[in-house]
Amino acid sequence: QVQLVESGGGLVQAGDSLRLSCVASGDTFSSYNMGWFRQAPGKEREFVAGISWSGDRTQYEDSVKGRLTISRDNAKNTLYLQMSSLKPEDTALYYCAAVTYARRLLGPYDYWGQGTQVTVSS
Repeated sequence: QVQLVESGGGLVQAGDSLRLSCVASGDTFSSYNMGWFRQAPGKEREFVAGISWSGDRTQYEDSVKGRLTISRDNAKNTLYLQMSSLKPEDTALYYCAAVTYARRLLGPYDYWGQGTQVTVSS
């Protein structure tokens, strides 16, 4: 059993930076792949970025490449999403997710956090 809690969202202006965090508790996250997803009002939840727990593989949605960086600190059981050059289209509820022993960073994922809101104004 793994619990995920996101934080770090907020209201920012276009071009600003923000770092989201996701803290895992319960079972150890050894061998867990993790990812970030987002969902805007009226839209389907979409994949943003994924990372293997060892950090040897990452994958990004095309529109965020070069602006968003996924990373993790296993000693702190924490996943991060560093966001820069934010755009209004980045506005969404951001979720972190985890899955054990998976190859595909796109999913499927088994564990989900409650989400943290990111709003980018222009």
